Amino acid sequence: MAQNSSFASGDRHSTTTSENGWSTRRIAMTALLCAVAAICTLFVEVPIVPGVAWLKYDPSGIVALVAGLVFGPATGAVVSIVSYLPHIATASGFWGMLMAVAATFSLVMPAALVYHRDHSRKGLVIGLAIGAVVSVAVCIVMNLVVTPIYARMSVSDVAALIVPALLPFNVAKVAINCVVTALILEPVSKALGK
Repeated sequence: MAQNSSFASGDRHSTTTSENGWSTRRIAMTALLCAVAAICTLFVEVPIVPGVAWLKYDPSGIVALVAGLVFGPATGAVVSIVSYLPHIATASGFWGMLMAVAATFSLVMPAALVYHRDHSRKGLVIGLAIGAVVSVAVCIVMNLVVTPIYARMSVSDVAALIVPALLPFNVAKVAINCVVTALILEPVSKALGK
């Protein structure tokens, strides 16, 4: 019965969105979440895999996940894209921005879509698990395609880094994002009035 009321609640949200567009409050919250994610990605970076200091983690993925899970897939998509646009003006440039968007979008969208359909703890866990697998796969593919262009490395050199560096980093990054999001989602949802 609780599941039906969850679906009803999700239906109310999607009806409001489709009939009336985004409310002023939702636009303001989306802008706020984009700003917080942008600050995280630009100023809060830490290495998380020993010996691979050039791969740095930032908590912007948590912000994008919260946006998608609390406000729906559309908000998650906006935060996953807009918050990384400032990277174009940094040393990572267009390619760094593209990789950050791909990594975050591929995590947030599956999680938000599953959770939107099954607004329960089970739906959250399944959504995060699917998002995690998709994101790690996308990150590895993007590294093989983009890193040779961005870092002027051969594809074989990048492939040689997958097991010792890229895979552990991306798994750790996604795990941190998913675990922290699962722990804070309920209190953050309440704080945001959802």
